Amino acid sequence: MSKFILSAIVFALLAAHAIAAEPAPKPNVLLILADDLGYSDIGCYGGEIATPNLDALAKNGLRFRQFYNGTRCCPTRASLLTGLYAHQAGVGDMTGDEGQPGYRGFPQPNTVTIAEVLKTAGYHTSMVGKWHLGGPKRPSPVARGFDEFYGMIGGFNSCFQEDPSYTRLPANRKKRTYAKDAFYSTDAFGDYSLDFLALARTEKKPFFQYLAFNAPHFPLHAKPDDIKKYADTYTAGWDKLRETRHAKQLELGLFPKGTPLSPRSPFTTRRDFLRSGNNPAWDKLDDDRRADLARRMAIFAAMVECMDRNIGRVVADLKKNGELDNTLILFLSDNGACAEWDPFGFDVNSGPKNVLHTGEELAAMGGPKTYHSYGSGWANAGNTPFRLYKHDCYEGGIRTPLIAHWPNGITTKGEFRDHAGHIIDVMATCVEVSGAAYPAKRGDTAVTPMEGKSLLPAFAGKATDRDLLAWEHEGNRAVRIGKWKLVATAGKPWELYDIDTDPVELTDLAAKNPERVKELTAKWDAWAKRCNVLKEPVPKKGKP
Repeated sequence: MSKFILSAIVFALLAAHAIAAEPAPKPNVLLILADDLGYSDIGCYGGEIATPNLDALAKNGLRFRQFYNGTRCCPTRASLLTGLYAHQAGVGDMTGDEGQPGYRGFPQPNTVTIAEVLKTAGYHTSMVGKWHLGGPKRPSPVARGFDEFYGMIGGFNSCFQEDPSYTRLPANRKKRTYAKDAFYSTDAFGDYSLDFLALARTEKKPFFQYLAFNAPHFPLHAKPDDIKKYADTYTAGWDKLRETRHAKQLELGLFPKGTPLSPRSPFTTRRDFLRSGNNPAWDKLDDDRRADLARRMAIFAAMVECMDRNIGRVVADLKKNGELDNTLILFLSDNGACAEWDPFGFDVNSGPKNVLHTGEELAAMGGPKTYHSYGSGWANAGNTPFRLYKHDCYEGGIRTPLIAHWPNGITTKGEFRDHAGHIIDVMATCVEVSGAAYPAKRGDTAVTPMEGKSLLPAFAGKATDRDLLAWEHEGNRAVRIGKWKLVATAGKPWELYDIDTDPVELTDLAAKNPERVKELTAKWDAWAKRCNVLKEPVPKKGKP
């Protein structure tokens, strides 16, 4: 053998060794959050709204049947980003500061965000959309680990007016310029998502992007062409819609055959959140009221379709740049569908609630000069087959779609997972896939250890052991251990359900199982004490 051939062989072997030793590129992470989207509002979870891009991610990835959020906007967002229960992060309620450890209104110094953790592993971090974790005087996304941010700091505002509600941070970054009357927040979020992905590529870094749409949260605002598509879709009403969605869910395999559809749910009043009666039957409403309500739901559907279209833009960009296979995409909703505040919704600009629109006013609904919600009747349909809504700890308030897509990490396609997961699991999942180290301290402050479990075993179809999952919001509360779930409305006694056989929570087993109720109550009490759910006594004024 000649020296030339021998040298060539040695060189080839060394090159092969170098290639084998080179670490695989770290996966990107795209975390997509919808706002007030019900369990059945997208096609692959039973809905009739056109969501082809989300449906494609589900077809080529996984759908979770039993994934949970934190009942409402702020608690969910705090928990999702920190991997802690919301009260541990200081956001047990909304953004008001009650001076209580679990109710400070923004993530506390004992927390770290996914962005802060993944930055230490070399990730470019960006956020687009709705923050809602404290007001302008509280730490912003860029103060909590995000390199770039575009979106809204608060909870909701017009989808058609950029300034002053939508912000570009850091402040010295250049904003896009939109022509007069051309701004629409969902499309702008798609634009900035693409901008930030391009920026990560120039820096040659893997990315973590948190894309938090404000759609389809009220105000019901959508583009005329999108609304037109659904003009006649909802004239048959919410009773028919619930039946149609339920039948599709059974056909898809989301629930076992024979799973019933819950009765129409009660609704709430804005004044006191007390149950005030059941949503009415659609065929008992007069023609003008039905026309008003069908228009509201058409606008909602248009918002969802536009969100899906922009998700498609982002997915297409990842595919174009050869990044889709190595990107973990997670899609979910922050809470169940929103019943605020009664069957007929509200209209801010017209004064009193239950305003009825006809004629030109009806045609104008969904435009920039209007401000509506769609009410509890449609929210009940959004949460098919469950009962109750956002704010509540029943399945209608806390169960969310979860789509996971990651060709390099999820080998099966189109399957379901029955793993009972929770938003606290997203941090643990990101830590594992990125190889980042979850810190013990943030500055001089001890960081509360992660509460969640990585979803990677669930991706592979393996079981994950966990002690319990628990919730509390506005006095509403629940705990789940295995198939058993204890749940209650504020001020009401506990109810007990077997979620395996009764996922829609129709048969209360508390009276027949007092010992189990006692056991689960003790578990919830211990969790509440440990996680800052219980409020400390307020000191009395004057002499002690």
